[in-house]
Amino acid sequence: MIRTVEWRDNAVVLIDQRLLPEREVYRVYRDYRKLAQAIRDMVVRGAPAIGVTAAFGIALGMMQARRDPEATFARICETFASTRPTAVNLFWAIARMQKRFAATRGAGLAAVRAAMLAEAQAIYEEDRAANRALGHFGAKLLPRRVRVLTHCNAGALATAGYGTALGVIRAAREQGKEVSVLATETRPFLQGARLTAWELVRDGVPVTLITDNMAADRMRRGEVDCVIVGADRIAANGDVANKIGTYGLAVLARAHRLPFYVAAPLSTLDRECPSGEDIVIEERPPEEVTHCGGRRVAPAEVAVANPAFDVTPARFVSALITERGVIRAPYRQQIQRLFRAHERVR
Repeated sequence: MIRTVEWRDNAVVLIDQRLLPEREVYRVYRDYRKLAQAIRDMVVRGAPAIGVTAAFGIALGMMQARRDPEATFARICETFASTRPTAVNLFWAIARMQKRFAATRGAGLAAVRAAMLAEAQAIYEEDRAANRALGHFGAKLLPRRVRVLTHCNAGALATAGYGTALGVIRAAREQGKEVSVLATETRPFLQGARLTAWELVRDGVPVTLITDNMAADRMRRGEVDCVIVGADRIAANGDVANKIGTYGLAVLARAHRLPFYVAAPLSTLDRECPSGEDIVIEERPPEEVTHCGGRRVAPAEVAVANPAFDVTPARFVSALITERGVIRAPYRQQIQRLFRAHERVR
């Protein structure tokens, strides 16, 4: 399994996703500020992976704390909170670390450091387990032979391992199902072309790369059986924020009477966010659109819009696939029920 993020020898190690698929380079971070910059620069990306990385980053920062642990901890948390505004897993992970830190109040610095690392490791392990569980539930939705269209990268590279949307595909293959994939290139950062295609080729999964504007034609030709995507934030009413272009695919899936599934762990569900209208959408640098492979492809004077995500209304979502099971509309009530059951278990 691809090691997206891990703690090793009191440092955080990331695979540099900007260099894939040409080079597989692992970067070692011993300074939490540089790790936060790595999140901004998309060395690591994908909501669950961002959350795990931030948790390890907070532990890393506290390893270097020498005095005034509370002020240091607050500063570290603020640094990570400012990196990517849309991915709710980031803020969920920070809240987990804050709760654990509060429980250590009055303890010595060594105890605080140990608690921070233990919590970060727990977040890491829980994400891997959640991905496998939701993959198992999602695989049950797929027929024996299925052609899946996916967008962006919701695989091992977007998580602590295994993946969400690709986790469903991996689990279905493990169950002996015949799965082939259409992967959109996912402009402008090409996560589908560079990352999803790379992961699936490594796994031996039949995958065909298509440009973003081919999806409608593939559906019209009857070459798609369902769409499965991940998510960066799911509102309390079931609206889904995911990579820009997801909304268009959901509309196309509805027009062609195809299931549109969203696979995400509970940490991606934001009960404090009433609807998709309340989700902050990150605006990325214009160079991601005006340049390709480091080469300018647009006039220097042109205005650029580059939102990283769009919002798919809940009415277009056939089901949400989580580690606690599959839920369908009405999502607001089902999400509340899911969390109540989860909290009783915990």
